[in-house]
Amino acid sequence: MQRRLRAKIRAMNAHRKMPVTPPRAKANRSAKVPGGLGASVELVAQSFFRRDARVVAPELLNKILVGADGRSGRIVEVEAYCGAIDPAAHTYRGKTRRNATMFGPPGCMYVYFTYGMHWCCNTVCGDEGDGSGVLLRALQPLTGLPRMRAARPAARRDRDLCSGPGRLTQAMGIDGAQDGIELFSGAELFSVISDGVPPPPDLQGYARVGISRGTEHPWRWYVPGNEHVSKR
Repeated sequence: MQRRLRAKIRAMNAHRKMPVTPPRAKANRSAKVPGGLGASVELVAQSFFRRDARVVAPELLNKILVGADGRSGRIVEVEAYCGAIDPAAHTYRGKTRRNATMFGPPGCMYVYFTYGMHWCCNTVCGDEGDGSGVLLRALQPLTGLPRMRAARPAARRDRDLCSGPGRLTQAMGIDGAQDGIELFSGAELFSVISDGVPPPPDLQGYARVGISRGTEHPWRWYVPGNEHVSKR
């Protein structure tokens, strides 16, 4: 009797439709790309930022900072800040609550408030614990200009929308809430992407702007001839 019961169970199982497990969705690792930037863009990998800030800075030129709301701009001016060897760096005297993000993983955004009125944004560079990064000083607006103009009503010309670190963050909608976000994952409100435009060749470094120490270091670079650069 048990033999007949086991046979019946096997027959039932043979005709039973087993549930189909849907394939696991792959995580979206691509940035939200606004219309107008084309399809040939890719996220800049975290490994790009895991290098000396003085190497990363000039290579960031012509990369694109893109926001999830459709605003984007080509990076045209940058400055490198190099931790314990750089008296102009926020991290020169060590880690604090304010600058902790700069000591974190490379490729994250470090945002700080300055002069009691402006936000400034940086990309963290080097190895974790280095305290180095690159200040984004100017963008050439590409997409989302109506939003940028609404955010910066004082700008009389489009060339003034993102020409300077404080103007850049205001136009792009960046503030302290973005401190620590990943710029390389595509999962945050902002990403750094490449559309294949290389940095300018044979770049010359210049003195950084608005500092009183470390002025001898030529650690500012910009795209020659670009009208959106804040200072030449």
